[in-house]
Amino acid sequence: MKAPYFIETLARNGDVLHRHQVAGLPIRLGRGYHNDFILDDAHAAPSHAVIEADADGRLVLRDLGSRNGVVWRGKRQHSIELTGDTVIRMGHTSLRVRGADFPVPAELVDRTMHGWEGALPGLAGMLLIGLVALLTVWLSDVQPFHLSRYLQALAYGVAAGLVWGGMWAFANRLFGRHARLGRHLFIFGCGLTAIAAYKIVSSMAAYAWSIEWLVRYGTHMAIALMAGMVYFHLGTVRPQRRRYFASSCALLALLGSGLTLVGNLQASGRVADQLYMPLLLPPAMRASPDRTVDEYMADAAAMKARIDAERLKHVEDERAAED
Repeated sequence: MKAPYFIETLARNGDVLHRHQVAGLPIRLGRGYHNDFILDDAHAAPSHAVIEADADGRLVLRDLGSRNGVVWRGKRQHSIELTGDTVIRMGHTSLRVRGADFPVPAELVDRTMHGWEGALPGLAGMLLIGLVALLTVWLSDVQPFHLSRYLQALAYGVAAGLVWGGMWAFANRLFGRHARLGRHLFIFGCGLTAIAAYKIVSSMAAYAWSIEWLVRYGTHMAIALMAGMVYFHLGTVRPQRRRYFASSCALLALLGSGLTLVGNLQASGRVADQLYMPLLLPPAMRASPDRTVDEYMADAAAMKARIDAERLKHVEDERAAED
């Protein structure tokens, strides 16, 4: 490690808060003003530690008998070799020392989409949230029109969007230096719109063409869309870790779907969410061919015969167990 040396103060997430250059060794660290690097930390001693070169030329940090010591990987150390990636804690301050010859990785590709930030995506997201809230109320409204119901749904939707987007914006500010509230609101609005659109379109398609699995397993699509929404939130916070976030969100989606299947099986004995299609639409929307009365009665008779056989077998099994 070659001079000059750079002492870096680190945040909890590893980001560099401050970088101080020192020309040569030894480097004295502490709260006192006579040090080469002053620690503004009440839990640091006036003369806390010193960085020197050992006999082999390696950089070594040595504790000068402080009360709280030098901590590395959760354990107090009297002396420790500094490699450039060694993070030590003195008091409540995390530090790292690197030389001028420390290699740095190549620059990252900028994927933050700077042109899609600020008020525009935020307003677009809030508009989508409001439209979904109003559409949901309108589709389920079977009572006389009351403006208050729609205003209440709109207020709840906007509040939920602000809370959700605010939480992600706080995480973005904490781990990514910028809040990007507008983009998080837009992601939430798009995710909510996708879930609502799938619910409506799948119900209509299931009714029109008798594709029952679209509604019987609709929860899994909602879980996948939620995982995708979380992925875009995480990708906004840390764009350079998109592959890791993609695999993590996919794993969470699979876990959520598996738990849903198990829960359905325990609750009703079926893996499907519903036994039948819950939405009835005008007959004109039916595209599947109509079944005749004779076909319906034949299916019912076949079902009755199968149920009677199962019931008879159950009775015979109970008699055999009693004997």
